[in-house]
Parts: sequence; C-alpha cells; structure tokens
Amino acid sequence: MCRKPALLATVLAPALLLAAVPAFAGAKADKAATPATTEASPAAPAPRKASPAERLEARRLDPLARAAFWNAEVEADPRDAEAGTALSQALRALGRYDEAAEASSRVLVAHPNDLEALLESARVQLARGDGFFAIEPARMAAAAAPKDWRPQSLLGVALEQSKRDDEALVAHRQAVALAPNEAAPSANLAMYLAGHGDLPGAEVLLRRAATLPSSTIQIRQNLALVVGLQGRVDEAEKLARQDLPPQVVDNNLAWLRAALGRGTGTRTWDAVKAGG
Repeated sequence: MCRKPALLATVLAPALLLAAVPAFAGAKADKAATPATTEASPAAPAPRKASPAERLEARRLDPLARAAFWNAEVEADPRDAEAGTALSQALRALGRYDEAAEASSRVLVAHPNDLEALLESARVQLARGDGFFAIEPARMAAAAAPKDWRPQSLLGVALEQSKRDDEALVAHRQAVALAPNEAAPSANLAMYLAGHGDLPGAEVLLRRAATLPSSTIQIRQNLALVVGLQGRVDEAEKLARQDLPPQVVDNNLAWLRAALGRGTGTRTWDAVKAGG
C-alpha cells in the first residue's frame, strides 16, 4: 500500500571520396590521363518517423521498450514534442528520473507552452520528491488549460510536498470540482485528508473513487490503507487481496499492524498517492 534523458545520438554519414588514378608517364597520346575528379556519395536518407498507428501501438509496450522506441523517434526529430514527452514518461516509469527530467526539459526549450510536456515535467519532479520544482510547470499548465483537472491535481501534490498545506487543499478541491467523475483527483484529495488526520473523510472519497470507471488498483489499495488505519484490519485485508498477491498483502498487513500497535493514525509521507 506504499508508493514508492535519453541521450540524443547524431549519426553523420561520412562522405566517401573517390581519388582519380593518374595517367602512367609512358602512356600513349591517345590514352590521355583522366582528369582528377571527386565524387561524394549520396547523403544518407533522414530517419523515418513512425506512423500514428505505430506510435499508438508503442504506448502499449513495457517501459523499457517504450523508452527505446521513443528515443529513436527523438533521434529522427529532436523537436518532436510528442516523442520527447513520451520518452520522459517511459524513463520515469523506469525510475530514471534525472534522464526523464532532461527529456521533458528539452521539449519545453523548443515548445515552452506544450501542455503535455508541462504536465510531464511536474510529474517527474514529484516522482523524485522535488515537489517545489513541480509547482511552476503545474501552474503554467493550469494557466494554459484552466478547465483541465490534471494541472490542479498535480499542483495539489506539489504544494503538499512543499509543505504548503492550505494552498494544496485549495488545489485538490479545484481539481475535484473540475472533474467530479474522475477517480484520481478525488483520490488525491482523499490522501491529503488522510495525511491530515481525517480518515473517515478520506474513506468516503476513496469509496466513491473506487467505483468510477477510471479507478485503478492503486486507488483501491489506498482505500484498504485508510480502512486499515481506522482499525478495521480484516476489512482492509479483504480489499487488499482483491488486487495483490498474497505475499505483498501479508507484508502490507504486517506494516499496518505495526503502525496501529504504535498508535499511528496517520500515513507517512511515502504512503501511496493516486497518479495525477
């Protein structure tokens, strides 16, 4: 229940020089020397970018394969915002946060107002625990797309990490208001409440979020966590075993019982959050 750039290679095609063969000194007059010429080989063709269908299929690959695919796309066109952002996402999924941050930063140099790149930049900073540096891209994304819940939800988490709790609560509530039928903003608000001692309020939000089509395993495990932290360990176990293998559940329950034994009623900062 706990949560725990790519390098651009420039390939230069070498020019092949064909040196002329000089005439032999004793050659006959009717066999004059061929003038020296230099002929360059044709330039190598530009790398082919993947089709939209190929790109769509690539998004279904595992993170390592995605990183290789999108790195090739960036090599083919370093200014391709979609490819650069997708490369950052894949590197983030692999835990290669510094490289992911570089990839998203390169996109923003060429496209400073690209919404998806701004969101990805914020996500990378949050993933490596640098929420303060996620605030600016999240705010820029919110200004670019004021009706999109994602920047507000990311901003809420960034402000939480920066220990600016009142501002974080405002951002989380704004995200829920923008998308009441999306699971992630409600779950993020719920985990904010749980982290500040309101476990019953968090449970209400998580139970509703868990029923929405966009719910995830992570959200359901957050629900199990919040239920368990209220002392209902048996109920938490039933919820947890719906999605996780036995050994993982056993380890989580051991942590939960230890936390309850110490009288801990709030989650640690590293407790699971729903992805923005």
